[in-house]
Amino acid sequence: MNQQNKLKWYYSLTSRLLNVVIRPYIRKINGIHNIPKDKPFIVAANHASYIDDFIITSFVINYTKKRANTFVNSSYFKNAFLTKIFKGLAMIAVDTDKSMSNDVKKKHMNERAFKKAINSLKNGELFTIFPEGGRSNDGLIKKAKTGVARIALVSKVPVIPLGIKGSCQVMPKGAIFPRFKRLEVTFGNPMHFDEYYGKEKDYKTLRKVTTLIMKNIAKLIGQKYNY
Repeated sequence: MNQQNKLKWYYSLTSRLLNVVIRPYIRKINGIHNIPKDKPFIVAANHASYIDDFIITSFVINYTKKRANTFVNSSYFKNAFLTKIFKGLAMIAVDTDKSMSNDVKKKHMNERAFKKAINSLKNGELFTIFPEGGRSNDGLIKKAKTGVARIALVSKVPVIPLGIKGSCQVMPKGAIFPRFKRLEVTFGNPMHFDEYYGKEKDYKTLRKVTTLIMKNIAKLIGQKYNY
């Protein structure tokens, strides 16, 4: 078995195992039919718990049978064991350290990450992202970064908003082990941004598209996005 086939086997096995582990925590899944099976797309979700990552992997990948790439804080790649797992699961390192916003090394890392995300979509794969850039402490939706809009406009693929309700109670920020609480997952209708294509370098456009996406996500979990 060559390296590529090993990665496919590892990826498939891991996503199936995650599905078995995550299923008991899910009370209800809505809108699964909104996920396309015949074309690449971006899943944009709210983020309040580590378990959110597993939810996306469990449902989106097992439903589409496609590889899904996602951004992960580069600090988690410092552990060699985790790095191997993350790379096998198509996770892409990004630097989210706000204190290093002008660091050249950080900028190069993040530009590479964006290129990998866009190339994965062009190759027919999927991409998942938490636009807020980090977990919410209280489960309330936070102001999002514009990366999701940039990737959507450059790749010209639809965005599927995903609302995850209750994950903060299952595994709140700081918790080591999950609590047995039930949560609800809702996939919204695909969002298309044809009218904004070619404007990916305009910050006002990026912010507008990001806001449209986040308002849809917030609605799916019964919240409002007021940023």
